[in-house]
Amino acid sequence: MQQRKEEDFMTNRAEETVDEGAIRVIESVQDAEQSALEAVRKFLDTVDGVFPDVSRDGGPRRKIIDSAFKMTEELVGTSNKLAQRIVKVTENALGEFEKNARTSKK
Repeated sequence: MQQRKEEDFMTNRAEETVDEGAIRVIESVQDAEQSALEAVRKFLDTVDGVFPDVSRDGGPRRKIIDSAFKMTEELVGTSNKLAQRIVKVTENALGEFEKNARTSKK
C-alpha cells in the first residue's frame, strides 16, 4: 500500500513538473515574440526617420518594411514550432514514464 502511494506521488509529481515545464516554454516563447515585435517597431521608427514616405507605393521604404515583417514572422513561427516540439517530446516522455511505472507495478 505504501509503495502504491509513493508511485502515485511520483507520477503526479512528474506530471506537475511537465506542466510547469510546458508553461515555462510557452511563457518563454511569448516573451520572445514580444521582444521580436518590439524590435520591429524600433526598426520601423528608424526606417521612417531615414526614408520618409514620399511616394504612393512606398518604393524602397515599403520593400524594407515588408522584408522586416516577413523575417519577423519566420522567426516567430520557428520559435513557436520549436516550443510545440519541446512540449510534445516532454509529453511523450511523460507517457513513457507512466507506461513504465504501470509495467513495473505488475
